[in-house]
Amino acid sequence: MANLWAAAAFFLAIHIGVSGTRLRDAVVGAVGEWPYLGAFALASVGGLVWLIIGYNEAVMEPDRLYWVAPVGLKHMAPPVMLIAFLFAVVGLTTPNPTAFRSERVLDTEGDDALGIVHITRHPFLWGVMIWSTLHIAMKGDKASILFFGTFLLVAALGTLSIDEKRRRKLGAKWDAFAAKTSNLPFAAIFSKRTKFRFTRHGWWRILASLIAFALMLYVHLWLFEVSPIPGWKPY
Repeated sequence: MANLWAAAAFFLAIHIGVSGTRLRDAVVGAVGEWPYLGAFALASVGGLVWLIIGYNEAVMEPDRLYWVAPVGLKHMAPPVMLIAFLFAVVGLTTPNPTAFRSERVLDTEGDDALGIVHITRHPFLWGVMIWSTLHIAMKGDKASILFFGTFLLVAALGTLSIDEKRRRKLGAKWDAFAAKTSNLPFAAIFSKRTKFRFTRHGWWRILASLIAFALMLYVHLWLFEVSPIPGWKPY
């Protein structure tokens, strides 16, 4: 478990303590943006691998179980994960000024091109939050809470960090964009700062989400030795 704690601390530190903060600005100013991005990418991949190794070790050790997921929650898991896939896949494929080096979207794309960004400025990160929260609720053991909780914290705090980084960089242009969007899903729509139109999100993006979800549903048992649907064994 100590290895998992160390990996979680490292992963949180580089994403919350460095990325999106003024420390990042200082490092970029000292070494340049591309060297920083290369080092950060290597650290992120290394941290992710470390987390996975630490988690696999921890679940093999004596672990404390805080709760057992009710059967009803297990049956709710697939539709909840479908929502997570929709946020993540549609979010990754939609032009978004919060994405990596995509600030120019504010200049080059019209309002309709923003698609799911009208629901939330951070669709992919909200997909991660839904995924991690569901797995915490389903697992209930200390190792899983630490492992999935790390991703939950990084994603949740990451939305705030990205907003602040874009505000510093884009100024009034970002303020105008933020005024018609929201971090919390559907908040801008409910407050009538924007309107929801299903056609904004692109049928091919939704289809890609459904295919990715169906594929994961099928291979989940093979990858993780846990069926995503109680009692279902596709092979």
